[in-house]
Amino acid sequence: MGELTQLGGVISGDNPVHYLPSDPFRLWVIQLVIIIAMTQFLGLFFSRIRQPRVIAEVIGGIILGPTVMGRIPGFRQSIFPDASLAGLNLTSTIGLILFLFLVGLEIDTKIIKRNIVSASAISIAGLLVPLGLGAALGIGIYKEFISDSVNYGYFLLFTAVAIGITAFPVLCRILTELKLLDTTVGVVTLAAGVGNDVVGWILLALTVALVNASTGLTALYVLLACVGFIIVLLYPGRWGYLWLAKWTGSLEQGSPTTGMMTLTLLIVFSSAFFTDIIGVHAIFGGFLAGLIIPHENGYAISLVEKLEDLVSIIFLPIYFTLSGLRTNLGLMDNGVTWGYTIIICLVAFFSKFVACYAAASVTGFNWREAGAIGSLMSCKGLVELIVLNIGLQAGILDTRTFSMFVVHALVLTFITTPLTLLFYPPKYRIRTGADHDHHVAEGGTGPRPASDDEIKTRFALVLDKVEQLPAAMTISQLLQTNTSFTSTTTLTTTDGKSEKSVAKAPETPVALSGRISINALRLMELTNRTSAVLKSKAAESLIYNDPVVSVFRTFGYLNKILVSAALSVVNSDEFSSAIYKHVVESESQMVILPWSRGTTVVDDDTGRVGALNPFDGVFHKTTTHDQTSSVVYSEFIRNVFSTSPRHVALFVDRGLDTPYAGGASNQHLFFPFFGGPDDRLALVFLVQLCRNSSVQATVVRIQKIDDLTRTSTEITVDEKATAHILHQTIAAADTVYAQNSPQTRLASNTADNLTWDRYASPSTTRDLDTTSAISRITFSTITSAKPLHTIVEMVVKESSQSSPKNLIVVAGRSRRMAVESHKAELQQVIAEAGASIGSSVPKTVGDVGAALVASNTAASLLILQAATSA
Repeated sequence: MGELTQLGGVISGDNPVHYLPSDPFRLWVIQLVIIIAMTQFLGLFFSRIRQPRVIAEVIGGIILGPTVMGRIPGFRQSIFPDASLAGLNLTSTIGLILFLFLVGLEIDTKIIKRNIVSASAISIAGLLVPLGLGAALGIGIYKEFISDSVNYGYFLLFTAVAIGITAFPVLCRILTELKLLDTTVGVVTLAAGVGNDVVGWILLALTVALVNASTGLTALYVLLACVGFIIVLLYPGRWGYLWLAKWTGSLEQGSPTTGMMTLTLLIVFSSAFFTDIIGVHAIFGGFLAGLIIPHENGYAISLVEKLEDLVSIIFLPIYFTLSGLRTNLGLMDNGVTWGYTIIICLVAFFSKFVACYAAASVTGFNWREAGAIGSLMSCKGLVELIVLNIGLQAGILDTRTFSMFVVHALVLTFITTPLTLLFYPPKYRIRTGADHDHHVAEGGTGPRPASDDEIKTRFALVLDKVEQLPAAMTISQLLQTNTSFTSTTTLTTTDGKSEKSVAKAPETPVALSGRISINALRLMELTNRTSAVLKSKAAESLIYNDPVVSVFRTFGYLNKILVSAALSVVNSDEFSSAIYKHVVESESQMVILPWSRGTTVVDDDTGRVGALNPFDGVFHKTTTHDQTSSVVYSEFIRNVFSTSPRHVALFVDRGLDTPYAGGASNQHLFFPFFGGPDDRLALVFLVQLCRNSSVQATVVRIQKIDDLTRTSTEITVDEKATAHILHQTIAAADTVYAQNSPQTRLASNTADNLTWDRYASPSTTRDLDTTSAISRITFSTITSAKPLHTIVEMVVKESSQSSPKNLIVVAGRSRRMAVESHKAELQQVIAEAGASIGSSVPKTVGDVGAALVASNTAASLLILQAATSA
């Protein structure tokens, strides 16, 4: 009957929580779900305070263990019975072998070679002093807590290793999150951490070998076998692996084939098997296997991407939760225990910090940099917990001392990030080999902001995904200016010097692309994945292989546009900060944000091929298309608008019409001018774009009829009440700027008139290039009681012209100063169109852009915002 009940499952009354040695899978899944749910929940909190995920995993295990939930009657016996822990141990060991393989794969000896002097001094000092003080500390701990059955010398050696080791994987993660990998401090710390980590693993292997060996002679044989295996693996083994990677084409294409992945996994587990059977822990074999993987052409990154999710999501939480399950803070029930715990924390921290601080100071670092290096090298985290678990399994530690060392590991890991930020905030950081960056870091003002009326020649273009390439190419093509120079034309170069152009006019139009430079910033999101950390470390080389950058570089070469590129791997919520930094360092005059979905659609009635509105996910809540990416990207754009030190242009690409066969189609720009800094910038930039002979434009100055009865300096009570309000959304505050004083508004109106007259007045003296551009622009002035309705009608009319024009509506974002609100009329436009759009629309593209999107016009949008200083 028991067998029938088991076969029938829960339908027959079987209890899935009951552990069956013949079918352990069911309880294993329940344990896995509980562990992952607990660690993911805690991870949300700790990630907010910039703490590594390992802290959440260990604390989650402590909560699930005897310290907290284990006190609930029946919980431990039902969910984590002792008999079931063997299955969790096996799973976690497999995962730990793969994780140590990834750790070994992260180690790049080239980093040590480039910083050999300072890194060696810091690494040696950071090992010798903690090892000595750790052994001294072990004397007191042994006498107070450890049984006489444990070998005294082995315990002191183990304590020294536990105090002296640095957690290299967590160190990499912290350096990446704090954006220190491209600084001198980060590179030197990483190199010192590599040396510290390797020596620490060797000493730990020695300790385990001594503990597992029955005699000293056996321990010697174990060590000789281990050394021989290391030599075979790192030299002929590495050469053979590299030859196979080249022979199969894996190295050339930067991704392992199925055969190479099979071989790699066999090497990992075979190496772990060998180190385990000779008396050294299996995880050392996994670590050694990672050292033979080549890093060229992104091969290592691609290999990591195939393994890391399973390891980080499933295996590692199980391992570190088991560490927490073995931790019983309830045993730390007296003052002596807590006193020794505090002493362990102090000795572990100050032995590392003081030694590394002194070594860094001697090798030329200032006190802030030395303090950051000392703080980073004192990090414990993953590796420390692995060491402690090995000590517990080997019988060197009991549960009480294991819990004491776990607490010390958590405390030191927790304080690493805030201490580093305290010693080394961003304004004091020096990037490797950048004198200009040093000037900015020490408080320099950087390049001067671009004024509204000058020709923009240096652009920072943001590329964060391949879907943005069509929009990026389109706007870059528009920046190509065709002009004919005469001897009277004066050009200003990027270094501020003036030079005369060629005396005679060229026979064909000469592209002004020699003056136009685009500094593309490729953004990659820093996630919890190991591959993201590897990408951040290899950013300098990865940029040459990145497909998005490669395609855009080729486009620039073919179109004679000077393109430079940089790559930044940061958290998604720090994208705007990375853009700010890039703009200042590249001395760009304008930031360009391309936005396109890259998805084509066909109109059933007309057969016209077009592109989906990138805003569809935000604006049309009933759409079946993905909304999340649009919402997130909209918030990202608004953050850039809020923080950018330069002018910002957002290009929303709706797709281009097919040009005539054998010729290029003309681009048509339409610009409604209301006034204010954003509109003035938009007018000046439109004139610059019209220097391209294939671009024509229509500019309309719109004046509300209500202005006849209400002066521009009057503000209603409702406007005053809402002028200083930040309209909140889920992700960020709206970038609505406060209304200024009547004097400021009057000055802005005067500037509007001057800017308009400079281009619209026929009597103004201009250079030949500007005159040629204005000849392709139609200026007019209209009055309207409903300006947004008027604009929508004019855009629809322009779009329906018989000639196949590619229409781009240029608009100022108009979120500040003397621009009146169109909020009431916008609501009316939305209601009349029957559209269902979110509040992010006007907050992102302004009222004019929102009205056009709500009306479902087919035109692309070019939204401009002037720098705050303008």
